[in-house]
Amino acid sequence: MADEVVFYRCTDAAGNLTVQNMPCGKDQKQEKRVMQGINTVPMAPAGTTTTHTPAAASPAASTPTPPAPTTDTAAAPPPVDANAPRLPPPVLYQCTTHDKDTFVTEDSEPATRCVPMRTVGLDGNPQAGAGQACEVVRDQCARVPDGALCDAWKKRRDETEVAFRFSRPENLDKRRADYERVARIVHESTCGAP
Repeated sequence: MADEVVFYRCTDAAGNLTVQNMPCGKDQKQEKRVMQGINTVPMAPAGTTTTHTPAAASPAASTPTPPAPTTDTAAAPPPVDANAPRLPPPVLYQCTTHDKDTFVTEDSEPATRCVPMRTVGLDGNPQAGAGQACEVVRDQCARVPDGALCDAWKKRRDETEVAFRFSRPENLDKRRADYERVARIVHESTCGAP
C-alpha cells in the first residue's frame, strides 16, 4: 500500500502554473492536493523470453482506490451485474524511458523522445549559440504478463487520475474521459471482481 503524496499547485501573478511537492511562494496562489501514492509494477530480471524487455508478475495485492477528491469529481463507474461473466483486462505494456522512469501504456509501439544534446560553436565554445540538436531515443517496452495485468491496470488508473486531477482547464474534459474509461476497464474486468 503506497503512502499519501502531497502536491501543491502554484500559480504566479503572470498565470504560470507549477506543480511541486513543497508549499508555494508567498506571492503565488496555492492549491494543495493530497493523493494516494501510486504502486509500481516491478520489471522482470533479464533473460525472460519475450520480444521486448519483460515485466515481472507482481503479487495479487490490489492497490487501494485513491481518496475521493474535494474538487473536479469524476463520475462513478456504473454498477456491474454480479452474475455477468467478467473478462480479463486488455493487454498493457510497461515502458522504461532513457532516464529510467517507468510507466504503463496501452500502446504496443514504444514512444520516441528527442533528448537535447549539448552543442558548441566551430571554435568549441558552448556559448557561441551554435543552435540546437537532439538525439532521438526510444522507450523500452514489454508486455505485462497476464498475472500482473490487474496491478498494471490499477497503476494506469491511478496515473490517469493524477493527470486528470492536476490538468489545466483546457485539458480537463479529455483527461477526465480518459480516467473514467480506464476506471471502467478496471471495474468491469476480473480486476474489479469482488
